[in-house]
Amino acid sequence: MTDPASSQLAREIERLFHEGVSANKEECRSVFAKLREELSAGRIRSAEPDPSTSTGWRVNTFVKQGILIGFRCGDLVDLSLVTAERRLFFSDKDTLPLKKMHVDMGVRVVPGGSAIRDGAYIGKGVICVPPMYINIGAYVGDFSLIDSHALVGSCAQVGTRVHVSAGAQLGGVIEPVGAIPVIIEDEVLIGGNTGLYEGVVVKSRAVIGAGTILTGSTPLYDLPKGRIIKPEGDRPLVVPEGAVVVPGSRAVTQGMGPQWGLSLSTPVIVKYRDEKTDARTSLEEWVR
Repeated sequence: MTDPASSQLAREIERLFHEGVSANKEECRSVFAKLREELSAGRIRSAEPDPSTSTGWRVNTFVKQGILIGFRCGDLVDLSLVTAERRLFFSDKDTLPLKKMHVDMGVRVVPGGSAIRDGAYIGKGVICVPPMYINIGAYVGDFSLIDSHALVGSCAQVGTRVHVSAGAQLGGVIEPVGAIPVIIEDEVLIGGNTGLYEGVVVKSRAVIGAGTILTGSTPLYDLPKGRIIKPEGDRPLVVPEGAVVVPGSRAVTQGMGPQWGLSLSTPVIVKYRDEKTDARTSLEEWVR
């Protein structure tokens, strides 16, 4: 982030964040509105690629600070939907409106119960299948598919041509502000009813099989390479490029585990992506 205007905005946010409740409310609202505009346009991101880091990503802490300011300075307002038959009650902070969208953006938002908050970036050719939700600070790259009942949490980063399948949850990471959000790189397939939380990083072309749960602190068993991938220090779990991950289990060897026959769920890399896997994951092209 080298743009002078963005750097100035970052400094303003950091100052207001550290001023806390004593910060001028109207200034907070104005600065947060600028941040929402930059996030919506994709000019600023909560995290961005950085080959010099151990994960390949750098966190822009001021973005999360700005989002927290936006929650703090907003006023609760009535956002109810009134029809001829009834009044459907909704209310939220007035600093967190829905994203304004139009056909020229080239995004398909299929009718039926989806919501995208302003301050989320949605790339060209993205398909949103109802009901799904994309929260503030999230980034969804070009030609990705966010399927039914999927969540793209606050500040989560989704690359290009990613399929987030039905029921998948990409958890939001707001606090601590310096923590890396959930990162999904390009051409990843996220299977149905998966859960990715606590800033896990999924490198490009990986496949996360249906029902897999990954957190930033989860050990990952790599069968093809005979290793256990573990988080180290501030570095969260990083799923390797092209890895195919499925739910597995391992025996509990301590306490009453052996006697009771207990096992714990654990993610396992069973192979690395090949032409056959690519053929299966390319089926989504038919819906475009």
